Amino acid sequence: MTYEMTVAGLTRRLPLRPVSDELMIGAFVIFGDVELTCACARELLKIAPEFDYMVAPEAKAIPLAHEMARQSGRNDYFLVRKAPKLYMDGVFEAVDRSITTVGEQKLYMDGADARRMKGRRVLILDDVISTGGSLAAVESLVDQAGGNVVGRMAILAEGDAARRDDILFLERLPLFNAQGQPLS
Repeated sequence: MTYEMTVAGLTRRLPLRPVSDELMIGAFVIFGDVELTCACARELLKIAPEFDYMVAPEAKAIPLAHEMARQSGRNDYFLVRKAPKLYMDGVFEAVDRSITTVGEQKLYMDGADARRMKGRRVLILDDVISTGGSLAAVESLVDQAGGNVVGRMAILAEGDAARRDDILFLERLPLFNAQGQPLS
């Protein structure tokens, strides 16, 4: 089963994948889709608030953050990681509960990145916001770093996230029942 949608002027068919016996999601993946990544970055930059830095969770938002940095003429962006790396210094963490991840996961920020964003305007990016778990974890890390969150953006807002007034997004993505029918 698939769900056809248009985002940033491009039409894609999203495979529907179960997350439980009663619930399915449309699998939106920008990895490997350069055309879609570039188009979404362009459209998000049109509605983005003024910012100094962008931060995104690993991993599906990486190409989006990269392309938004490139198109906006910025030389850098920050990532929060799913595991601390040896090259990271002064690492701190936040808990993430996401619809696409089984159980609890932790996200980690590099202390060097945190020092750079302290007191600066930070835009949080993701590919899809659904439950808001990843968004909350990234925001917690930015807060711990002393950054000022000026916006929360995603390509898609899934399910109830589309009703939130604290995020900017390009399109709504419904959740689906076990038969592949969109839920309201």
